Amino acid sequence: MRTSSWCTAETVHGTHTFEVDGFSLHKGLGVDRFIGSAAFTVGGFDWCIRFYPDGRFLIGDGGDSFCICLELLSEKAEVRALYHLRLVHHAGAPWSVGWRDAPTLFTTMDASRYGSGWESYKSISRRDMEASGHIHDDRIVIECDITVIKEPQVAEAAAVVPPSDLSVSFGKLLESEEGADVKFIVQGEVFPAHKIVVATQSPVFKAQLYGPVGEGNRECITIEDMQAPVFKALLHFIYTDSLPAVEDIDSNEKEMMKYLLVAADRYAMERLKLICEGILCGSLDVETVATTLCLADQHNCTKLKDACIDYINSLDRINEVVASQGYLHLKTACPSVFVNMWEKEKVTKSQKN
Repeated sequence: MRTSSWCTAETVHGTHTFEVDGFSLHKGLGVDRFIGSAAFTVGGFDWCIRFYPDGRFLIGDGGDSFCICLELLSEKAEVRALYHLRLVHHAGAPWSVGWRDAPTLFTTMDASRYGSGWESYKSISRRDMEASGHIHDDRIVIECDITVIKEPQVAEAAAVVPPSDLSVSFGKLLESEEGADVKFIVQGEVFPAHKIVVATQSPVFKAQLYGPVGEGNRECITIEDMQAPVFKALLHFIYTDSLPAVEDIDSNEKEMMKYLLVAADRYAMERLKLICEGILCGSLDVETVATTLCLADQHNCTKLKDACIDYINSLDRINEVVASQGYLHLKTACPSVFVNMWEKEKVTKSQKN
């Protein structure tokens, strides 16, 4: 057995600005004495910036330098962090006075340890400071960026959930005929199926199999006025919610879509009807658009009907359509379509003008 896990490094970033007014007045405060900023929180820990006007004994300051430190205030805490201390020039680039590119351990767990809770840097001479221009109106601005590194989080790899194969399973059920409890006879060909599956996808089949018409005991149903390949495709859609592959259809794909649309309308399968309608909308041509328009009108396919009329009215195709074999059938079977077609053409022309 093979397993996996991973570790992530989570960080939290924060910035605090500390303004020290009356910079010259703080001189003489005393070595190792400091002015602290207000406490600020980053990553769930409390921090403070320490400003030593006369420096620190530990780094050999003698009063002509000052020091800036970052302090961890949270009690009994231990945290790793990256930080960057800088003096902000009132009109220019900031002056970095200390930073850590690698994580630094801050701790307040043991007060006897040197550096417990704080981290200091080399002192800055007052002469250099005054020459840098970072003292403005007897004020300095200290800015501190902190990136707290949270405790590593180790997690096991989540199980990869494969996509649903329910439609595949139902397709295999149809092919195996296992447990089939009803037979459909179409053009002499027998199609075993499962009542509950067929009834779930079609209210018409449900009424035939379980309603007053079928009384729940029909084991054989003969389907009239439908070709066997069309019913096979219909049954495939009922079980898999998808159309069969083109190579599995024994006749022209476009004609099959028309027959399937009729079957879908007959058995109140709206999703299949819309799919067939969409395919036919994208495959219109001069020779078949008239018969397709008639089909759309007879089965209340508004989207397909509009697409056919737009196709006929566009690019002056009317003469070609009139010459097609399906035009006469359209004129005889669906006379109301002509009214819609001419009215739509009239509206289109008026909009262009």
